[in-house]
Amino acid sequence: MQIGAELRRGLVIPAHPLALTRERKLDERRQRALTRYYLAAGATGIAVGVHTTQFAIRDPKYNLLRPVLELAAEEARKHDVVKIAGVCGKLKQATDEAELAKSLGYDAALLSLAALREASVPSLLDHTRAIASIIPIVGFYLQPAVGGRLLSYEFWREFVGSPNVVAVKIAPFNRYQTLDVVRAVVESGRTDEVALYTGNDDNIVADLLTEFDFRGKHARIVGGLLGHWAVWTRRAVALVNCIKQATSDPRQDASIMKTLLTIAAQVTDMNSAVFDTRNDFRGCVSGIHEILRRQGLLEGRWCLDPNEDLSPGQSEELDRICSTYPELCIPDGTFIRENLDAWLR
Repeated sequence: MQIGAELRRGLVIPAHPLALTRERKLDERRQRALTRYYLAAGATGIAVGVHTTQFAIRDPKYNLLRPVLELAAEEARKHDVVKIAGVCGKLKQATDEAELAKSLGYDAALLSLAALREASVPSLLDHTRAIASIIPIVGFYLQPAVGGRLLSYEFWREFVGSPNVVAVKIAPFNRYQTLDVVRAVVESGRTDEVALYTGNDDNIVADLLTEFDFRGKHARIVGGLLGHWAVWTRRAVALVNCIKQATSDPRQDASIMKTLLTIAAQVTDMNSAVFDTRNDFRGCVSGIHEILRRQGLLEGRWCLDPNEDLSPGQSEELDRICSTYPELCIPDGTFIRENLDAWLR
């Protein structure tokens, strides 16, 4: 697989959650069922070992990184999809994780720099090059609210110059910082080599609709690698296909764009409830789990940390968005009910 070319097609990549039993042990049957759901829903990639999978899977007391990566890789081999593994930590840990991902057949690594919060820019770039020498990498601008750090235009301009950087997931949840990354890729001259992906769960549709123009040099965010797409995935695939058609066909009338901008605000409202923005994202993973529990894919919303759960009022917010936007929720619920028994076998 030519990973760069595949990513430039514009893929729907859910950030894969972790299925646990009531005892907070890996629920292998439901972990496989989740992957099967994403692939059956039309996702063209999966990202595993990322924030939505819970970074604690790397803790030696759980030791779940390898088995979780293995399970997803086994299911994904039955489909022609891109497999991305999360890689984090300082150099030794990140190198070990990159080599593990490569050995399991993953196509690229989503490289988190959260563990290097105090490192200088040259040190960050050296770290990037070391991991890129092992496996193609997808850069990751993670918002500071959930452990990321501010990264300048100058950093991204140097970062995307590395030849084995194939994409950047832009997830600062900030328009100014999003523009820094897009401009860096454009001005690097690598827009035909480095794919731009939204991780801005607060602005998904608008990111995908926008054509960026820097003095006649154009770029688009072509796809998404999103925790939000871990739920209602089939509807997300349909929405992305609609956006692609609307942005590629000049004959589309203005009413299509107006409709998509209305949906953009609806999706952001839904994300606010799932990601628990009222409480600084504390319930974001639990919010994803709760939707999947309601749909039958997960037995419960348990996280590895027993103190991690829905925030007060979050369940009511989930009720609200599901009743307010049924057209964005019901299709996946029906699809899951029709196929769940087969996915759980």
